[in-house]
Amino acid sequence: MTETAAARIAALAQQGSVHRVTLPGAEVTWRRFGSGPPLVLVHGGHGSWLHWARSIPVLARHCTLWVPDLPGYGASPVAPPVGDLAALVQATATTLDHLVGAGTPVRLAGFSFGGLVATQLAALRGGVTQLALLGSAGHGTPRRPRGKLLDWKEQARSGDSAALADVMRHNLGVHMLHAQGDAIDPLALEIHTRSCLATRFRSRHLSLGARIGPTLETLPARLWLAYGEHDVTASPALAVDALAAAHPDRQARIIGGAGHWVQYEQADLVHTLLLDWLQP
Repeated sequence: MTETAAARIAALAQQGSVHRVTLPGAEVTWRRFGSGPPLVLVHGGHGSWLHWARSIPVLARHCTLWVPDLPGYGASPVAPPVGDLAALVQATATTLDHLVGAGTPVRLAGFSFGGLVATQLAALRGGVTQLALLGSAGHGTPRRPRGKLLDWKEQARSGDSAALADVMRHNLGVHMLHAQGDAIDPLALEIHTRSCLATRFRSRHLSLGARIGPTLETLPARLWLAYGEHDVTASPALAVDALAAAHPDRQARIIGGAGHWVQYEQADLVHTLLLDWLQP
């Protein structure tokens, strides 16, 4: 019998440990996997730690992974005030330091909205030696909509799981993946549905505009950029040029056959490139 998507997620979760950090003004749930130098993986908007589901088993063989549900997402129930990116980043930094120690050198990888968060986190915290941005928001280049996203809240309220799955599959194909329809696998559908249902922080307006270029210019961390060639949230060639030009020590790659969720859709290639770049 084929293992269900829910069972795969449960098995992955059991490979790590959960760390719920509650401090004054901050409450964040983190997961730890593997061993080695610390690498922080930051998920995207309408996401959770599961945005890295295909990455965790591979990267955990080389690194100690610290993977949060950002404040207001997933298992981190307390959301910052609407639109307060600074509060979200501060809570993430404070709770990370509680786990690994303030000033401990770390590497960061951020996906989508998580790229914006990771960039701000690197600027706030310091001690970040390498910064990887995958399908990062905040680039300021034109978006390339593939179609209209559908509102899933009515289906969620009604409890109509089949209708909800149809909407989520449509939205995955429009926004997250190059794959369409039945080509979208059950694990991606399960992850996207769970993550959307548990999202309380609204990030879309923060992801628009040219927010991260000026910050990247100030960071000493080595930079790695990747966009899927079919990413609808960016004009990949323009984004790579704009962001790579802002940093003196950078590598950039446009990944063929991938949409926005590049580390999921082209996992093997992305992980090979990322691990090679992470080597000292």
